[in-house]
Amino acid sequence: MAEVLLRHHLAAAGVAATVSSAGLYEAGSPATGHGIAAMADRGLDLADHRSRQMDAVMVAQADLVIGMAREHVREAVVMGSGVLAKAFTLKELVRGAEAVGGRAADEPLASWLGRIAATRGREALLGVGHDDELDIADPVGGGRADYEVTADLLDDLLGRVVALAFPAGDRRQEQSA
Repeated sequence: MAEVLLRHHLAAAGVAATVSSAGLYEAGSPATGHGIAAMADRGLDLADHRSRQMDAVMVAQADLVIGMAREHVREAVVMGSGVLAKAFTLKELVRGAEAVGGRAADEPLASWLGRIAATRGREALLGVGHDDELDIADPVGGGRADYEVTADLLDDLLGRVVALAFPAGDRRQEQSA
C-alpha cells in the first residue's frame, strides 16, 4: 500500500520518480484482498502487485529507503555502508523532516536526508517489538478496518513527506525505494 500511495503523491506533486517496495520475506506474494480493496477505494490499483525481498543492490541504488518498522530499517542499514543516512521508518522520516523543515529548492535530496539523519538519536532503531512512535503496524491478518486505518495513516504521512521533500517549483527527478 505504501508503494502505490507514495507513487500517487509524487505524481500528484509532479515529481518523476521510481518507487518500488521490498520486504524481509520471500518474494512473489500478491497483495491481500483487503489491501487491494483499500487502495481501490482510493482509485489506486494494487491488483498486480507482487512482493519482493529486499537486497543489498536495491538498497545501494536507492536514494531513500523508507521502512514501515525499525526492523526493516535495521536490515537495510546492515546491507551496506552509508545507508543509515538515507534509511528511516516512515514515522521517523516525517518527524525529522518536520523538525528540520522542508528541503530547499536547490538542496540535494541526500543533503536534506543527512540533516534529518543528524536528528536521530542513537537509540532510534533499537528495541524489539512494536513502538507506536516509530513503527507502523502491519495489517496483515487483520480485517478490512485494520487496512483502512493503515491506509489512512500511510496516506497522511506520505503526503507530508512529499510536500516537505519536493517543495513547489522543485519537481526534478529523484528515486525512492
